[in-house]
Amino acid sequence: MSRRRKRGDLSDEDRILWSQVARSVDPMFNNAWPPHPAERKAEPQQKHGAASLTSPQSLPAYQAPKQQSKKPSGPGAIDRPTRKKLAKGRVAVDATIDLHDLDQSEAHGMLLAFLHRAHASGLRHVLVITGKGSSLGSAGILRRAVPQWLATPPFRGLVSGIENAARHHGGDGAIYVRLARRGDMT
Repeated sequence: MSRRRKRGDLSDEDRILWSQVARSVDPMFNNAWPPHPAERKAEPQQKHGAASLTSPQSLPAYQAPKQQSKKPSGPGAIDRPTRKKLAKGRVAVDATIDLHDLDQSEAHGMLLAFLHRAHASGLRHVLVITGKGSSLGSAGILRRAVPQWLATPPFRGLVSGIENAARHHGGDGAIYVRLARRGDMT
């Protein structure tokens, strides 16, 4: 009859195999688990009262974590009073474009032409309906792409702000676009 092993008791073969696996893996964090007591390197004993600090030359240089810009690179948000007035209907949406059932290239061309016409006509607030994109849990290609397009150079001179639409205007499937004034085109 074989003797049952306690948890944590490894045979010599298992210990060798485990040490090979452990050496082949990169730690996820700098503070990796402490090594097994049998595998620890002998550390030199320091005299009582001796400084245990390492020299500054041996320490790695501090690198601040990269922070992402909180301000989007594209058009800014529509100011809060205007956004509320649009949502409540006190400021009229001057024109609407529906990009449902279009592929990206068609939608891009139609949106650019629509915004050029609206800007030339002196319109100030338009509604772009992208749809919510409900296919198999997708967040919607146009729903994600349109705000990115509005930050690109062809649109940048036309658009001064964007914001998600209110529920009765389409909610997450639509975007309010505030057009730049005619003289502000860069």
